[in-house]
Amino acid sequence: MNYEESLFKAPLAKQLSVFREFGTETRLMQTQARLLGGESIAVPTYVNEFWTAKQRAASSMHEISYRACFKPQLPRFFIQRLTEPGEVVYDPFMGRGTTVVEAALLNRIPNGCDINPLSVFLTKPRLEPPSLRQVDERLDLVDWHDHDEFPEDLLVFYHPDTLREICALKKYFLRRQADGAVDSIDRWIWMVALNRLTGHSPGFFSVYTLPPNQAVSVQAQRKINAERNQSPPRRKVDKCISRKTSQLLSDCGHNVREALAAIAGKAMFLTANSSTTPQFASGSASLVVTSPPFLDVVDYASDNWLRCWFIGVDAASVALTVPKKLDEWQKAMTAVFHEMCRILRPGGHVAFEVGEVRRGKIKLEEAVLPCGVAAGFEPLLILINDQKFTKTANCWGVDNNFKGTNTNRIVVFRKPDAKGV
Repeated sequence: MNYEESLFKAPLAKQLSVFREFGTETRLMQTQARLLGGESIAVPTYVNEFWTAKQRAASSMHEISYRACFKPQLPRFFIQRLTEPGEVVYDPFMGRGTTVVEAALLNRIPNGCDINPLSVFLTKPRLEPPSLRQVDERLDLVDWHDHDEFPEDLLVFYHPDTLREICALKKYFLRRQADGAVDSIDRWIWMVALNRLTGHSPGFFSVYTLPPNQAVSVQAQRKINAERNQSPPRRKVDKCISRKTSQLLSDCGHNVREALAAIAGKAMFLTANSSTTPQFASGSASLVVTSPPFLDVVDYASDNWLRCWFIGVDAASVALTVPKKLDEWQKAMTAVFHEMCRILRPGGHVAFEVGEVRRGKIKLEEAVLPCGVAAGFEPLLILINDQKFTKTANCWGVDNNFKGTNTNRIVVFRKPDAKGV
């Protein structure tokens, strides 16, 4: 066992206190919170840069855009320290699948849940990646002139010929789905197409718009087009998909494919409310790494309306959990914590990532502590990953540590073992 492996065996608090990987010492503070019964609690809080802020520092397989997702280095940090290969890692708010894909890449068994049907579309294909040749051959089988719809409103985003191809591809997928014929190659192409619908570079199907994790409205895009004096250029849908596939697979060598193949059949993904998931066996998971909806900061339904259209789902019909009041948020999170406590084995851990909201006036790490305690968890510590400007902060033009853009705030809980310790 080398030094790094031996350090990973030490208690997490010890690992954090001696962490120096990026040249700075960890600062130790206390976070004060009040439990639901009124009593106060103090939790040790460790502040440092615990993983890199650099873009594209993880596997290329993660480069699928989704609003408010965290970096792959976050789940990796906890998966390496709190689990062993072959154990189950669970994410009840799966999003684009960062936790579960990273778990699979680390030879852990991923389980995930999200009430948004897009989540499974964006996650499952990356556990069964096809080759670029398979993708190109399948794209050649699509009849790009066969479409039943042509929503003219979408011409604010697309050249008419591009929109016809998008509609043809949508028809191809929905027909294959109805016939029960969708396979891993189809799922991959569907995922990539979802990621290419709109964006801010020539690699997307659309004219210039906001980054691909946030589809603006038709009205807003008309305004963007007028301000930029732009019109949608012709994009070849199959070529865009092929190029993005090549990029996603750049780190997917033989060893990665073998590892994913061994894991894929054991993974389980649900589209459901994460407070009620009887499909996951009690005591089956060793670790939860997740990030919940942050009050009303992100409007996931509006952001994903175009992606939902492409998979044949009405975005308004998806009952997303986006509470606007703190007490409502705590009630919803407490219900999820009770279910996580059932799914986790005794001695298992939860790494629950939250952020600052409403200009730092509400710190969700303080709000989530009583939720976990009420469900039977022991709060171990809070980790604050403190970094300089991120891509997100730069895109939105906000200052360091403003609106939660620069700090990951992770509350770590432990499920007591049979002896209650």
